Amino acid sequence: MSGAIIALVCLLFCLGTVFYNFEKKVVTAQEIALLATMTTLAALFRLPFAFFPNLQPTTFLVMITGYVWGSQKGFLVGALAALVSNFFLGQGPWTPWQMLAWGLCGALAGILGRKAVDYNSKKFAWLAFFCGYLFGWLINFWHWLAFIYPLNLKTWLVVCLASFPFDTIHALGNLMFSIILGPLFYPILKRFRQKFKIEFL
Repeated sequence: MSGAIIALVCLLFCLGTVFYNFEKKVVTAQEIALLATMTTLAALFRLPFAFFPNLQPTTFLVMITGYVWGSQKGFLVGALAALVSNFFLGQGPWTPWQMLAWGLCGALAGILGRKAVDYNSKKFAWLAFFCGYLFGWLINFWHWLAFIYPLNLKTWLVVCLASFPFDTIHALGNLMFSIILGPLFYPILKRFRQKFKIEFL
């Protein structure tokens, strides 16, 4: 349990640093409104899928934000979507880990989109597929630290094996949402980026 507490403190410090760095930047009202809109969409679209938590469009919405607007904004939308949606689904020690997991999904999509001229559906879809497992591994890490003894490679593999079917559903769902919704969301977000001169960060 002590390892889980130490990891949680370090995680909260990292999340706080990200938000502090964003707070220091000059951000327009339009940009804040757009980020709030994407955060709200990502959080709200998680709620109807509460009975099927691994099959939801939240990861896609976070990633498409990062892909078009940059890693920092993708991370912020992912972290805030987890925090906001958990006010309805339940807060707990898992919330910061969900914030980190979705934040990293948005940040990775931002790295992919940095040099992208247009929406590369194949690369984006495969990254979204991978992020389904990445999300699961990060949540598994918290569960492993907090509840599993002893902490060794064997118990880690057992935890990952138990979550594998659910992570696979998440990954396939991300793939599906990316293929279906990606061509719809990308031009809309890109238009807002150009219209309001949103800096890619």
